[in-house]
Amino acid sequence: MIDFENLRTRNILEIGVGNGSHAQLLATYAGSYTGIDLTSYAAESTSKRLNINNLKADIMQMDAEKLSFPDETFDFIWTWGVIHHSSNTKQILKEMHRVLKPGGEAIVMVYNRGWWNYYICGGLIHGIIFGKYFKDGSLFKIMQGITDGALARYYTPTSWNMLVQDFFQVKYIIVKGSKSELFPIPGGRIKNTIMRIIPNAITRFLTNKCRMGSFLISKIEKKP
Repeated sequence: MIDFENLRTRNILEIGVGNGSHAQLLATYAGSYTGIDLTSYAAESTSKRLNINNLKADIMQMDAEKLSFPDETFDFIWTWGVIHHSSNTKQILKEMHRVLKPGGEAIVMVYNRGWWNYYICGGLIHGIIFGKYFKDGSLFKIMQGITDGALARYYTPTSWNMLVQDFFQVKYIIVKGSKSELFPIPGGRIKNTIMRIIPNAITRFLTNKCRMGSFLISKIEKKP
């Protein structure tokens, strides 16, 4: 999804560095790399990781809803599984638009509101079979309870396109996912055996082509 060679002359911003696994990849190739995170822990741990690997980068604690960078600072933004946790995702998109240069691009992953992960795994399995509807009362609350983070928004390709259209032109939207999410049973010997038996080509077909994966990935370009 990333043309790493094309990053060598570009100023890169990553929103939500976590523990720095993506930061390490991006900083290796970027003309310049800046990473931000809402938490001090993530900013500190990512800084240490990049220092250990002798990679030059600017890592700072910052709220993506209130970016402190000047207008038109970056050529490319990468954010993976982050901005859907915001209480105001559209405000982050507005800020991303502001700090991108004309023609700047971003690759964004948010959670896919798909028929498998949201309605079958969440609604049917957790809601009805596990009885969470009786406790939580709504599918939204069920999904918040089984998702990482205190708040997690899920988007369909249509709803995501509608959210970004004021600021960005969508170049593509794809769905991907992890192999393990196709088998909604507790981790252990049985699940590991099933995952070993089923070929990766089959599970990729299901997560990607059949849109059973939980990752909604888009490449977007700044509108004038």
